[in-house]
Amino acid sequence: MKSLQEGKKGLNPYLDTFDVTVRGIAKGLAVFSMPVRPAYLQGAKAMQGGLIVALADEAIAHAMMTELAPDEGLTTIELKSNFLSGVSDGELIAEASVFKKGQSLMIGDCLVTDGKGRSICRVSATFMLLKKSK
Repeated sequence: MKSLQEGKKGLNPYLDTFDVTVRGIAKGLAVFSMPVRPAYLQGAKAMQGGLIVALADEAIAHAMMTELAPDEGLTTIELKSNFLSGVSDGELIAEASVFKKGQSLMIGDCLVTDGKGRSICRVSATFMLLKKSK
């Protein structure tokens, strides 16, 4: 996580491909940002929704990673997104937090805003906890 926060490339191809910046990671929290580029727009000239949700999914996952035990991993099993506004330029900021960690599941939330503070998308996610083999 420290290398990721320091901006080291090659650790996560998704983050590198879409020029995602890790703005901060703390216990149960993660803030990521991503530019809105012309190549990311759909036919109506708005940011493609799946890319917005993918940004939120990554931010939530990283917030959750801060609460994992050394023998735990995780994987997304459910995402729900509410698109609140379109965006066609500028930057997206994804602020994610862990809502609850249980025995086998974790629930997290993320609000994606634009650079002006306007709410773009709200995402909630359920992740399954995985026990790593020893």
